[in-house]
Amino acid sequence: MIPGVEQKKLFQEYFNSDYSYEEMLGEDGNLRPFWQTFFQSFTQLGPEEIANRSQDVSRFLKENGVTYNIYGDPAGLNRPWNLDLIPYLIDKQEWQTIESGLVQRAELFDHILKDIYGERRLIRNGMLPLDLIYNHKGFLRQCAGIQLPGKHSLIIYSADMARSTDGKIWLINNRTQAPSGSGYALENRMAMSNILPELFNSLKVRRLSSYFNSLRNALIEIAPAQQREPRIVILTPGPVNETYFEHSYLSSYLGFTLAQGDDLMVQDNCVWLKTLNGLEKVDVILRRVDDVFCDPLELKEDSQLGVPGLLQAVRGGNVSIANPLGSSILENPGLVPFLHNISRYYLGEDLILPTIASWWCGQPKEMNYVLDHLDTLVIKRIYRDSTMSSSINPAELSRAQLSDLKAQIKSHPNLYVGQEKLKFATTPSLINGKIEPRKALFRSFAVSSNGSYKVMTGGLTRTSSEPGNFLISNQLGSVSKDTWIISPEPGNISINRKDIEKSSTAAHSNNNGTLTSHTAENLFWVGRYAERVLGNARFLRTVMRFVSDGDRFPDDSHKETELWLLRALTQCTFTFPGFAGKQSEVKLLDPWKELKDVLFDSIRLGSLAYNFLLFNRAVYAVRDHWSTDTWRVIREMEEKILPDDTSNINTQKMLKVLDHVITHMVAFIGLNRESISREQGWTLLDAGRKIEQSLLLVNMLKVTLVQTHDEQVEYHLQESILKSHECLVNYRYKYRAHLQLSLLLDLMLMDPNNPRSLLYQLERLQAYLSHLPKIKSGHALSEHERLVLESYTMLKLADKDQLSSLGKDAIRYKELDKFLGNIQHLLAAVPVVVSKTYFKHAQTQKQLFRLDNI
Repeated sequence: MIPGVEQKKLFQEYFNSDYSYEEMLGEDGNLRPFWQTFFQSFTQLGPEEIANRSQDVSRFLKENGVTYNIYGDPAGLNRPWNLDLIPYLIDKQEWQTIESGLVQRAELFDHILKDIYGERRLIRNGMLPLDLIYNHKGFLRQCAGIQLPGKHSLIIYSADMARSTDGKIWLINNRTQAPSGSGYALENRMAMSNILPELFNSLKVRRLSSYFNSLRNALIEIAPAQQREPRIVILTPGPVNETYFEHSYLSSYLGFTLAQGDDLMVQDNCVWLKTLNGLEKVDVILRRVDDVFCDPLELKEDSQLGVPGLLQAVRGGNVSIANPLGSSILENPGLVPFLHNISRYYLGEDLILPTIASWWCGQPKEMNYVLDHLDTLVIKRIYRDSTMSSSINPAELSRAQLSDLKAQIKSHPNLYVGQEKLKFATTPSLINGKIEPRKALFRSFAVSSNGSYKVMTGGLTRTSSEPGNFLISNQLGSVSKDTWIISPEPGNISINRKDIEKSSTAAHSNNNGTLTSHTAENLFWVGRYAERVLGNARFLRTVMRFVSDGDRFPDDSHKETELWLLRALTQCTFTFPGFAGKQSEVKLLDPWKELKDVLFDSIRLGSLAYNFLLFNRAVYAVRDHWSTDTWRVIREMEEKILPDDTSNINTQKMLKVLDHVITHMVAFIGLNRESISREQGWTLLDAGRKIEQSLLLVNMLKVTLVQTHDEQVEYHLQESILKSHECLVNYRYKYRAHLQLSLLLDLMLMDPNNPRSLLYQLERLQAYLSHLPKIKSGHALSEHERLVLESYTMLKLADKDQLSSLGKDAIRYKELDKFLGNIQHLLAAVPVVVSKTYFKHAQTQKQLFRLDNI
């Protein structure tokens, strides 16, 4: 059946299983020609190389930051994306049927959507039951009468399909609200073409990029008043959403601004984007937020994801949304039994793609059939509900659960649909180096284009995580596949480089170098958290090394210095009570447990792991700003600072972890210094770094140097300060003298050539803040500029000898304490003012309606 020893070994698990494999085989029992061609190339790689390529694909996706969030799973945030090396193959003839069927479905659902929110002829003519529509949560009465410009209201349509054991393609689910997966399909293709290019050589695989060009054009065409260069934004729920990677990826690829609800506001019946430069008008929104969450003023009042007043702006014709609000009504599985008649009514033809036999329980005869045949059906609610599964397999229920399900159907029959169980054919999947059968769902996408619909020549295929799994879902750990449409048409390359160049050009013209307030704020905090992790890691490493040395060579001055350094660590990292609380004496006897917690305890405020998680969250929120090399550094930091098990980590391993974290964070900062263009993004990121670096330095000097000690202790403390700021060599080179407080202050506070000095930070910070947009007209300094200038002037006027002189009590350096306290107060106010000025846009809201019209 399959020639070649290597192929037989590879397929041993597949053909020894009890699962169907009609997917690959023709009527003669041999591999279909395109599968045979594929496996000839695949098996030539050999088992060892296949394993290597599989690791390369995982590494490629990981380094590109491709993730998927699993709801309710503590380890599910930013989970790496899984891609099978064996694609899902569809030949040209079968694809023509699928493509025609998807275009037909898109046209049909567009008619239904317009009718439901328009004339409602289908309900009046008895072709759709009234209860089926009005009892669905996706029907939004507030959207009645709203129509998008152009021929279609339904801009994007997506469908899940599966092949049955007889080889027929069935349409399983319709996705019309905010279809996801197209970005993952594109990333899958990028990974396959980069890591396994030779597999494309013998097969002509259709490109995906033309779909995205059509998507961009479709969104431009629905802009109000047909503006030539409309501003288009992608509305995302934010980084915790399951498919946030895709939102960010499409934003970068298509050249549209990625915005969260609080990045937008409605004023004068228009939608405005909050940017560093002020408000910019939005013309089109590609939404990835469920419709009921989009407007808390008229829809779900407790939503924090939407934009108050959005529906009113849509009614006014000042903004278009794809897909329009209310389109989730089309995902209602109760529509399925009525689609054949509606297709004849609108299109005058039968459905091309068959749909699973379905019975809506809102009709007595159909309900009785469902109740009598529960064990052979799948039960679905007409709308998805977060409190329960949308699909129920009665065969897996206990007797009590089955009885409860029957009672629910009888009490609310119009909320339930029974569907025939479809026996999925299996597709070959690479599992632990062997090919095994897995059930598969294939999703493709159609977008409005030139009066019809353009279908993606490919899509996203997902396979079950375990053999025989009934449910296939990313949330249940399914594995993705690249989907290849085999066609004799020219072009076996996965991505058209000219299309990428067009995307880059579009990105530049649409974004025009401006940042949303939310993106700007996250970049600012990336800089702050990066410097906080780096600074605290260096100080923690210095303290650990000092404690480790003291364990080997104890003496009185060393012990006293250790005491002050440990207390300073608690004060600098804010990990109270730590070594400064009531139990500090016990902790000081054996500080290593506390030091380990300060390093690894990710739920402890101020710990290095906790600050890294904050850094990571901000990084993922603006993920489209980072290069592949940067993602590699971030991933390696994650593995080092967030290990699964810390029980066997000793002192040396802790120090090694800190070395890795410091090296990788320096690499992160350096990579972005080299790769991010010197525009607003870099300005805010590095401004955040300079502010944090200044605050860390001032605080560290304050908690270590203000109190007087004996000469040897002061020497150790001063040396520790220089070590933790990588300035000890600079000090020795510049002064060639024994450590002295006045000289240390000169180097760390006032030296304009020392990149670690406070003066150096403030000079750079002044330059950065002066480049930010002026919110108010005139020549007066902004408040944040004034604060930095005041700090800078105070520093320039300071005298190192006066700061290092003792007070009358000879216990504290009072002038130094006062000076550092004043500087700290001024600098701490800078980020507050920057945030208030550029990130909040707390402008006075205008009424959406005139009172005299109510």
